[in-house]
Amino acid sequence: MLGTPMGWQPLKNCSPPMFEPQDSPRVYGLPAGVDFPQALVDGLLHRFSGQPPEALASVDLLVNTQRMARRLRTIFEDGPARLLPRIRLITDLERLVPQVIIPQGVPGLRRRLELIGLISALLEQSPDLASRASLYDLADSLAALIDEMQGEGVTPETIAELDVTDQSGHWERAKVFLGIVQSYLSLTEAAPDKEARQRARVAAIAAFWADEPPANPVIIAGSTGSRGTTMMLMQAVAKLPQGALVLPGFDFDLPAEVWAALDDPMISEDHPQYRFYSLMKGLDGTANAVKSWHEPSKVPSPLRNKLISLSLRPAPVTDAWRIEGPHLADLKHATKDMTLLLAESPRAEALAIALRLRKAAEDGQTAALITPDRMLGRRVTAALGRWDILPDDSAGTPLHLSPPGRFLRHAAALFARRLDAEALLTLLKHPLTHSAENRNMHRLNTQRCELSIRRHGLPYPETEAFVSICAKAAPDDTQMQQWAAWVGAATMGHLDHEARPLTHWVARHLELANGLAAGPSRNPGHELWQKKAGIEALRVMQELEAEAGHGTDLTASDYGDLIGALLSAGEVRDRDAPYSGIMIWGTLEARVQGADLVILGALNDGTWPEAPPPDPWLNRKMRHDAGLLLPERRVGLAAHDYQQAVCAPEVWITRAIRSEDAETVPSRWINRLGNLMGGLPKQGGADAWRAMIARGDYWLSQARALEAVTPVNSALRPSPRPPLAARPRNLSVTEIKTLIRDPYAIYARHSLRLRSLRPLVQSADALLRGDVTHKVMEHFVKSAVADPANLSRKQLLAIAEVVLTELVPWPAARTIWLARIARIADWFIERERERLGRATPLAFEAEARGTLELVELGFTLRGVADRIDRNDAGEIQIYDYKTGEPPTSKQQTHFDKQLLIEAAMVEQGAFKAIGAAPVSSATFIGLGNNPKEVDAPLEDEPPADIIANLRTLIAAYLDLDQGFTSRRMMEKVGFAGEFDHLARYGEWDGSDTAAPEDLI
Repeated sequence: MLGTPMGWQPLKNCSPPMFEPQDSPRVYGLPAGVDFPQALVDGLLHRFSGQPPEALASVDLLVNTQRMARRLRTIFEDGPARLLPRIRLITDLERLVPQVIIPQGVPGLRRRLELIGLISALLEQSPDLASRASLYDLADSLAALIDEMQGEGVTPETIAELDVTDQSGHWERAKVFLGIVQSYLSLTEAAPDKEARQRARVAAIAAFWADEPPANPVIIAGSTGSRGTTMMLMQAVAKLPQGALVLPGFDFDLPAEVWAALDDPMISEDHPQYRFYSLMKGLDGTANAVKSWHEPSKVPSPLRNKLISLSLRPAPVTDAWRIEGPHLADLKHATKDMTLLLAESPRAEALAIALRLRKAAEDGQTAALITPDRMLGRRVTAALGRWDILPDDSAGTPLHLSPPGRFLRHAAALFARRLDAEALLTLLKHPLTHSAENRNMHRLNTQRCELSIRRHGLPYPETEAFVSICAKAAPDDTQMQQWAAWVGAATMGHLDHEARPLTHWVARHLELANGLAAGPSRNPGHELWQKKAGIEALRVMQELEAEAGHGTDLTASDYGDLIGALLSAGEVRDRDAPYSGIMIWGTLEARVQGADLVILGALNDGTWPEAPPPDPWLNRKMRHDAGLLLPERRVGLAAHDYQQAVCAPEVWITRAIRSEDAETVPSRWINRLGNLMGGLPKQGGADAWRAMIARGDYWLSQARALEAVTPVNSALRPSPRPPLAARPRNLSVTEIKTLIRDPYAIYARHSLRLRSLRPLVQSADALLRGDVTHKVMEHFVKSAVADPANLSRKQLLAIAEVVLTELVPWPAARTIWLARIARIADWFIERERERLGRATPLAFEAEARGTLELVELGFTLRGVADRIDRNDAGEIQIYDYKTGEPPTSKQQTHFDKQLLIEAAMVEQGAFKAIGAAPVSSATFIGLGNNPKEVDAPLEDEPPADIIANLRTLIAAYLDLDQGFTSRRMMEKVGFAGEFDHLARYGEWDGSDTAAPEDLI
């Protein structure tokens, strides 16, 4: 839509024209390796030399990135003082031609939300089309397709009319989703989105200029015209009387016949110069008509430019290597400022790069790491941190990984997943939780709470249980009890499985997030929305809140996916003082140049160039037929960025030979360069290649030297000898086995008073299974004693189900353990009938507790039996339940003396509830997959001998000369001890001699 705003007048330029008139479009180029912004400014100043100061201010200079715009302003501001051209982004065209007025557009988020609603309705009708977990991904993919269609001027009708006679049945499913695109675009035609508005604006500008071309110079600099809308604008500018294009990284060494060979995009679009060929073809010209923007441009190494250009020839014409290769000059001179670093791992690559960047900082060089691999950038940033060098990272931090982003995702997860102890502590420990006031008390309470949870267990916190467990941590602390009540109300009870409107989820999410950040006082001055990351997160949430009315009903899981996707799309540069001159750039910023040292990192296939993402809608041929961008476009753009960067004054090429899990494949451009140089021995190609690698190996050796550690002697096998006062005087029956097998564990537990904390992420482990099985069998036997009719499979499984529901919060574990009990139920009932037939249960675990005093040693032995029966003759029978494999008679004789000692304690009268009585049997009841009963060898190990041997054992460890040796007699080498890490097991093994150490 065209119009003339009131008061606007065309610019009257009385200065001499910047460009001489010509009939053909005006296209200039700058070769790869040149400092593009500096050369661009030099060319401008050269053309305006001798003209009035206001002449330069009449220029409209359009560039493709903010960094390019900042660099140009910096160069101008360095002096001398002058009026500046109007520098703006190529996407910021509102003020370029004010007469062009385009209707206000629809926010991109609204479009995605509306697409989510359409796709959600489609999946409800046809759930076999896709999983609901892919709801946002599908909407995002369709939105990207719509963007591309509008940017390239492709209509839905064009897509619908594609010839798919030779395509697979997948097309039929894709057409269902593409139908959404067609109907959506027809419904929203009156309210265009960003891409549609940009294309409409460019088309209107081009039409306006065709009738009224501007008198002032208009220049587009630094763009390759990779998108259709941008190409349209570039073609319009190139045809203006005072319009011009300045192309970055133009290959002036490419022969005319090679330019002509780029005609077919299906085989040539991955070439770095293809976009320039396509641009010139659209302007009815040839690439040979491109002129140099500024003749005195300083190309760092013309010989290297020729070498790189030849190595990147299109695949069909690589035979030119044999023809033109021998005409290249001395390759050793061409590559003297090139280093090839072949690291053994990504970590080694990052450390070597960091060392070189550190040297650049020390020498006052400007240096830039250019890489598409964000992980490499983070590794290098971390490595530079040891020298307090903070690089200027153009990418910043992804918003979803920033503290506010993580906090919001954790809060959203409370709606979708049952809260467990790990998720609770993650939230409570987050620096933004309770960030308004009294943060120190919150941290103290969180630490107490965690210790209590680890000690007592709380797999899935609920308000009442959480308050109770916090009371155990600080019984008399009223403030902590109030805090626990706030935590319960703020974090628990939010699970919701219903599909609800998006407005509902957003409102609840913001309320929950603000409440957690504010703390019990509800102080709005919390830090969630502070600093750059918080401000950006607030913008995202406010935009979602404003557009939520256009969304559809979502489940909590769908909403969590949506929040994660929206936050991951944002970036935060929250670094206030980066180190001047040390930069990390993305590949697009290779065109900015201006660095003395350029490091091209992660040059592996799949990373640089990046593997084209799979297109779920259209294959390669269909894209070509429709006029959409081919997947090779990404490769071609990456190749252009590579060609631009690799021709810098000093350049490093780095790659890791192995990733974390497999060998990597070198980037195709490294392979091409190596193959070309290897085939030119007369020009010194092979020697130059080896010299490049040798320079990289030097820095790798420096990195290894930096990380080298001074060898220290391995730890000896410990056998501490503490003073008598620190030696244990009280052990349980089950600890006697540990004293025999691993005395060091007894020393750590009783002398050092160490206790291992239970894992925060609790699971259905063997210890819990044992507790559950003991309780089930105790309840069942008691019910059978009370009523013999209860000695049935039905009663056993009913009791098991009740106990499992009470003690095991994991549904899968409950099901499995109930099935195991059902498997051994008949066997257990049959044997229990025999046991009850010959004796009567006298005491169970709660009553069967006893102590045996060894007065002459000053030692107390404690014991708890699972079950004690008495027959009509007054003899005692002891039982112990084992969910695993019960110990054999031989194991009991030498190590596992639990039942033998308990039998001796009974005969000594240690169990007050039982009194002194003869023991006729002691039996392990194995309740594992292969149920069995194993009797203790009471005849071979009579109680009198057991007591005597026990006295000897305890007396030995109350002798100052006896050390508590680690892993003294472990049954198997593979068995893990509770305190192996403290004993530094692994630095020594079981064949090493113990090293006694007297402790004071």
